[in-house]
Amino acid sequence: MLDTREVNLTLDFCLRVGELLLSSGAGAADVAATMQLVSRHLGLRNADIDVTFTSLSMSHQPTPEDPAILATRLVKQRTIDYEHLTRVDHLVRAVVLDEVDLKEARTELARITSSGHIRPRWAVTLGWGAMCAGVALQLGGDLLVVGLAFVAAVLIDRLQQRLSRQRLPVFYQQVAGGGLATLIALLAALTPLDVNVSLVVTANIVMLLAGIGFMGALQDALSGFYITGTARLTEAILATAGIIGGVSGGLAVADVLSVRIPPLDPGRGDLQSFGMLMVGAAVCAAAFAYSSYAPGRIIAPVAVVAAAAIAISQSIALPGIGRTWSVAMAALFVGLVAFSVAGRMRVPPLIVVVSAVVPMLPGLSIYRGLTLLAEGGPGDTSAGLLAMVTAASVAIALAAGVILGEYVAQPLKREARRVESRLAGPRLVGPLRTRTRSRRRRERH
Repeated sequence: MLDTREVNLTLDFCLRVGELLLSSGAGAADVAATMQLVSRHLGLRNADIDVTFTSLSMSHQPTPEDPAILATRLVKQRTIDYEHLTRVDHLVRAVVLDEVDLKEARTELARITSSGHIRPRWAVTLGWGAMCAGVALQLGGDLLVVGLAFVAAVLIDRLQQRLSRQRLPVFYQQVAGGGLATLIALLAALTPLDVNVSLVVTANIVMLLAGIGFMGALQDALSGFYITGTARLTEAILATAGIIGGVSGGLAVADVLSVRIPPLDPGRGDLQSFGMLMVGAAVCAAAFAYSSYAPGRIIAPVAVVAAAAIAISQSIALPGIGRTWSVAMAALFVGLVAFSVAGRMRVPPLIVVVSAVVPMLPGLSIYRGLTLLAEGGPGDTSAGLLAMVTAASVAIALAAGVILGEYVAQPLKREARRVESRLAGPRLVGPLRTRTRSRRRRERH
């Protein structure tokens, strides 16, 4: 039995691991399962863990006669950071395999949280620009629209970074980003160039949209974490409302300055041809992974998976099947292949899953629905409700398809390893490892 000091150190380590995972983009169910795994391996049996959107708590009571030891930790910052997520995932694996002890693990975790990123921040800004360029390509934009989307995304990211340093809430950052995207598009429309203003605005607000938060909320709800799911959904709706305020503010400024505003219909675009749609999806997914500090070795596989997923979605939708089922089948494919791809590239499957479904997220439908509901004109309310129902159905299809793919992929991968070890036969070079390290350790004891 561990003494009180060791229990406190173990609880603190598990909470710090959970905090870093949750703040880097992991779901509540994955965070709770990881904390439970680490605590059991370090000697804390039957520890109680509670994960919410902004806090973590963990308690342990050795016997009914002893008082329970309770520790909590707040999640102060939430940014998608796949570099930290990968490093923490590797650290957890090392702890479970007894490659490091608790003291060494705590030292390595402190090193992860205190060290910066290998990728420079200016490169991340260019990555966001490439992502919006890929979205513009998906929506049918020409070379001019793609270029404007890239430049505007770079400026929006720099503006939001400056506002973030001033500790301005995310809602106001979204307002500023939406307004800047609209003003850039309107300035381009004043030039002699033939530019589609609606496509420029639509491509640029994608990087601001809350589609990823919306799907993450549904994933938490489907996993049984309803409070966390509700909190994420609220954050997603507020972020989208901020974009609406920014776009409408940009249009109001143009009207005050007596600038002739061309027809603006953000949130709508005509999809490209099949081949260009796959290219745009691949660029969008790869750029998102790059901008989220994903390891460089996973960028190309993510692009391939995203292109294959969008191809599956469009191919199934062609015969007349609804978008919801076609997106669900594509998400199921992503969930099935994520474990194999992530295992070979030594990254968490979450990186592959989230990045690959980014081109199919319903963020534009959410934006369009809320915009129509805010206008409240004749027919706008019904159209807005229809857009919101469509967005909700697509998000549920994505979340359900990915989760089902994960449930199916894990046992299939285990069985495939067993079959591979049985059919491997005598090897001419190298040993044949048929037992894991933990199994050999149990046999020695």
